[in-house]
Amino acid sequence: MPKGSGKVLAQNRKARHDYAIVDTIEAGIVLKGTEIKSIRAARINLKDGYATIRNGEVYLQNVHISPYEQGNVFNHDPVRTRKLLMHKKQIARLIGETKSSGYTLIPLKVYIKDGYAKVLIGLAKGKKKYDKREDLKRKDQKREIDRAMKAR
Repeated sequence: MPKGSGKVLAQNRKARHDYAIVDTIEAGIVLKGTEIKSIRAARINLKDGYATIRNGEVYLQNVHISPYEQGNVFNHDPVRTRKLLMHKKQIARLIGETKSSGYTLIPLKVYIKDGYAKVLIGLAKGKKKYDKREDLKRKDQKREIDRAMKAR
């Protein structure tokens, strides 16, 4: 199965608007207890999430996984920091990119692949306001061209 494919449970739609995505990396998520049940029920929010690298490990922060309804005392903190599972070479490359080039790591989507929860992390550079406007203009022009071609 190619990376990014599987049953998509959550997507960060605003990420492609706010950031220029240079590269994507697939990573596993270390979850506790009832968190996987909440993820399978699509009760996850990636909107304010980002990833950081500490001590040679990648961590996902500010991602909200709602508590599982039937979880009672076994539920965990909804916005706790979660470790991501990646190869050492991938982490080393990400460290170089984020330190030197000023890139950030943004979660793009969460999906189930072969029974495991995976997250697609994007290596991103922030867009300026004029870049966002330019993208919207290009999108509108493409839409107008498509309409004109369809009318023919």
